Order: sequence, then C-alpha cells, then structure tokens
Amino acid sequence: MSDVFVAGVGMIPFAKPGASAPYHEMGTEAAKLALADAGLGYEKVEQAYVGYVYGDSTCGQRALYHVGMTGIPIVNVNNNCSTGSTALFMARQMIASGALDCVLAVGFEQMKPGALGSVYTDRPSAFEEFDAAADQLIDAPGIPLALRYFGGAGLSHMKKYGTPLEAFAKVRAKASRHARNNPLAIFRKEVTADDVMNDQVIWPGVMTRMMACPPTCGGAAAVLVSERFADKHGIGKQVRIAAQAMTTDTPSTFKAGDMMQLVGYDMAKEAASRVYESAGIGPRDLDVVELHDCFAHNELITYEALGLCGEGEAGKFIDDGDNTYGGRIVTNPSGGLLSKGHPLGATGLAQCFELTRQLRGTAGPTQVEGAKVALQHNLGLGGACVVTLYQRH
Repeated sequence: MSDVFVAGVGMIPFAKPGASAPYHEMGTEAAKLALADAGLGYEKVEQAYVGYVYGDSTCGQRALYHVGMTGIPIVNVNNNCSTGSTALFMARQMIASGALDCVLAVGFEQMKPGALGSVYTDRPSAFEEFDAAADQLIDAPGIPLALRYFGGAGLSHMKKYGTPLEAFAKVRAKASRHARNNPLAIFRKEVTADDVMNDQVIWPGVMTRMMACPPTCGGAAAVLVSERFADKHGIGKQVRIAAQAMTTDTPSTFKAGDMMQLVGYDMAKEAASRVYESAGIGPRDLDVVELHDCFAHNELITYEALGLCGEGEAGKFIDDGDNTYGGRIVTNPSGGLLSKGHPLGATGLAQCFELTRQLRGTAGPTQVEGAKVALQHNLGLGGACVVTLYQRH
C-alpha cells in the first residue's frame, strides 16, 4: 500500500441558493484552486472523481473541461451528503493501491431554497424503507423528512440520557463562535445558546430553526498524490491520509428500533473503529475534528459515535467545553455545516480543506494550536459514512 498525501486543496466561499455561480463554474474554480495550491498543472492529473447530488449525469465533465481536456477518466459520484468524501475515498484508494500517482477529487452543489426533496417522483424512493421505519418510531406529522430523521435521533438521545434541549443550542452557539473567524463560512454572526433557544420553533421541544443547517451552494477540491510522485515533483508531504474507512448500513439500522441508528450512528461508529485500528491510535489522540453537523442533534450524537466521549456523556462533553478551543478536541473549527453551510457534494471536500490547513498550520484565525492529528466524518442517509484520519507528516 502506498502512502497518500494531500498535495493541494481549494474551496470557494459558500453562498445561499440563488447567490452563487452556476455549478460548473464553482467546480472549475475549486479544482483550479486545489491545483494551484499543489503547484501542479492539470496535465499531471491521471484521474478525477467529481461529486454532486443535484445534477444531470456528466456534470463533472462540464466542470473539469474548463480546467483542461486531457482525456483522463472522470467519474461522477453521488452518495447523498457523503458525496464529497466518497469522491475523496475513491481517489485515495487508487493511489493507495499503487494504480495511480496523482488524482483529483472535486465536489460542488447548486441547491434550491427550502427543505430537501425527491427529484424523481415517478419511481420508488431510495428512502422508502427509512421513511417507513421513521413513521413507526416518530409521530411528527407535517415535519419535513430530514428534520424528522435528525430531530428524532436527538429526541432519542434526550429520552435515553436526559439530554436537555439546551445542549443542542450550545452546539449551535459554539458553531457560530468558530464561524466568526472563518471568511469562507456563510453565517458568521455569533449567537448565544439563548438566541438559539428563542429562535423560531420548528418542532416543539425538539428543534428550533438555528439548530438546522441551511441549503447552500459551493465547491471544494483536493489533489492527492503518492509519495513517489511527491518526491519526483518536489511537492510537500505535510499532510498524510493515515487511514480511511467507508461504511454503509447494516441490519441494525432498521432492527434497533432507534432513530439514532436510522440516521447512521452505527455506520459512524464502525467506520471510526476501523480507522482507529488501522492507524493504531484512539480518539484521545485527536487534536481537531470536522464532523457532519447537518443538525446540532447529529453533532451531539456523533461525539459518542466517534468515541470523543462515552455513550450518554455528550452533554457533559459540551458543558465542560471539551468540544472547542481550550478543550480536549476542537470540533468543527470551520463553523461546521451549521454555520459554514452544506452544499451536499462539496461538504466532504470542504472538511478536507479545513483539516489540511489545520495540519499545515495555515488555518489563520481558526487555527488549532499544534494540531497534528485530525479526523473527518461525513455522513449520507440512505446510506454511507466516510471517516478519514489525517496526520501531520
């Protein structure tokens, strides 16, 4: 197995729907930024994986043909909200296997305002079995599906462990404090937990509006290279992908009778376990984490799935400040999806962008001092979870 290094990363500022460039321009720009960061021309790229959710087939070609037309394989990737990290996962596999030496991963999304919905209504939905399970577990008529899934998972945690609603508000407030220092985030206004609690109620006793991430447009990219390629071309090897795992659902997703499992708790736990075992480290060794906080509720339960704290201990983890600067593990220094935004295809690669800069020591005002080990978690319902461990080399 060949070592895999992140040679270059690029990200454009995220924007609200209707305020961004078209998808292909965002993808083009992100790819060019990543290549410039690596100091490489597109002609060095042997293969590309391009992720997006809402778009016709071969949108990847539409974006990359404006970077160059070298005839390389371009593979289009769609894995719901884990799409960006799935592209990264496939790119890393090609290099780790020794098949290739320089691969580009790109993600972008041009989204519409409002809650996510099905595009194809003339055929069975991929979520039919998930929806049926959610209907049995949660009585929440009129609540949009994504809110019902993740709000239901938070509600499950509240019932199991006595977690107060304020815990989710504190997660959202923390996200705003971090995003205040990130010029690429869409929401940079700092809010308090009281502000979050007093915001518009969208599910009484379970969720206010600020606890949910907004639909967002954006693009991000990464160039991955082998060690021999880096040495040959004089590319810095500061950031190594030390381990990576991708999981999909197992029978427990439906058989557990728990909304936490339905939204991927077990997928995340298994992926993290594989990564820790492969790298020979544990969660206590982490300095910084970017995790999938599509809702404040998912950030809270993911603390436990990734082993950042024990099961049932997320509330204390938050109250002790162990999820922010000065605590044990800085989570989502970028502001996360809650403040940075969540353009589905770009999210995983935007996480890679942030963590690469953290380990290089070039993250500016979001920098976690002395960061050497970083973990990334990107989740897509339906489902897939990608967990990636980066180390400063």
